[in-house]
Amino acid sequence: MTAIILDGKALSLKMESELSKRVAVIKEKLNGATPILATILVGDDPSSATYVKMKGNACQRVGMESIKVVLGGETTTEELQAEISKLNDNPLVHGILLQHPVPEQINERDCFDQIALHKDVDGVTSLGFGRMAMQEAAYGSATPQGIMSLLDYYEIPLSGKNAVVVGRSAILGKPMAMMLLNANATVTVCHSRTQNLAEIIGRADIVVGALGHPEFIKGEWIKDDAVVVDAGYHQGGVGDIELSAITERCSAYTPVPGGVGPMTIATLIRQTVESAEKSVA
Repeated sequence: MTAIILDGKALSLKMESELSKRVAVIKEKLNGATPILATILVGDDPSSATYVKMKGNACQRVGMESIKVVLGGETTTEELQAEISKLNDNPLVHGILLQHPVPEQINERDCFDQIALHKDVDGVTSLGFGRMAMQEAAYGSATPQGIMSLLDYYEIPLSGKNAVVVGRSAILGKPMAMMLLNANATVTVCHSRTQNLAEIIGRADIVVGALGHPEFIKGEWIKDDAVVVDAGYHQGGVGDIELSAITERCSAYTPVPGGVGPMTIATLIRQTVESAEKSVA
């Protein structure tokens, strides 16, 4: 059996090509001005700085602008909220990204929720999550929304399937589960403390690894013909799932790297473009 490789890199390039055309139309309506994504980086974590740079580069590739706000590691919750409020009030900014994680003295949830709903293009606010869960209009959390776009592009059937999401974070595991549920999958949410985890995963038609531990999910746990989505990335180019053990047995899988990661950024950019389109409609 030859597994389908869910190529997020290839799809993200296709999305960027289409987004470039949409940005050109917006620029005409704005007399040459472009959609703008504001990114906020707090502290000096090198990985976070790299991610912010990658998002800025993606903006450039589609003809958008990005505003980079860099704050010191000693920034308080109130100071960060004030910066977010400025961006909320700036009519030239169409999307706001607060890079996760922030320094420990900051209440990250309060700061996420400071972002205006119509500029929450990364899908991190409590209100956005609630609206998405209720199938109302909202920007989905970028990584799970990117995964859903990838599954849709490759025509992976979801309705009626038994899906297991391993991970319960507010911006990945939980929204991933709700999106799959909204697509009529039957969803089980597991985590590192779940009992009989191997047995539960062994019954899954779709497995999503989203817990942030390298190769925590073993290949032998996954049944033949399953669809395997690995949302993790760790040093050495491995994800949360032992992919090397299942690529010959599963029906489809996301490679690491080149699967979920590019889709996260492409989704962020697409949702910023959508926000800009609404502002000029």
